Amino acid sequence: MLNKTLIAMLLVASVAVTVSAQASQPSVPTSPFIVRSAKEVGDITKALLVKPGNTNQDILAASGHQARIAIFHDEKRVDDLHEVHDGSDDIYYVTNGTATLMLGGSLVAPNQISPGEWRSKTATGGQKVTIKKGDVVFVPRGTPHQRTVTDKKFTMILIKIFATQQQ
Repeated sequence: MLNKTLIAMLLVASVAVTVSAQASQPSVPTSPFIVRSAKEVGDITKALLVKPGNTNQDILAASGHQARIAIFHDEKRVDDLHEVHDGSDDIYYVTNGTATLMLGGSLVAPNQISPGEWRSKTATGGQKVTIKKGDVVFVPRGTPHQRTVTDKKFTMILIKIFATQQQ
């Protein structure tokens, strides 16, 4: 009986090792790659500049991906709500102008506007940071943040990384 059990265990272990060795393969792309030249990014930015108000255009839409890439142009953004994303990180690359960020701290009386997306009129304990052309900012998920813009020339590229594929 012991021999049969030992043989069965060895057989199961050898099958597991064989399957494991065969299953190890490089991943394959889930979508095509995207390249936007400096001219294309410039053309998108110019088109946003002539639109009134705060505007943005996706380079990579979130739907079907775990990322979103968009160009944002803000003419004025004052008294926006503070926000927290439970399931996404934000990366900002400022291409023009200046803005003020409030980063960190805690939301006061947060309201969940959709699953994992929180907003609040106020936050406490944050740090005020001025950002300008050429700056890169990483806002990890769970970090309260708010952007204030009074410079009509503020433009940035947002790269949003989601924990899961978006619908």
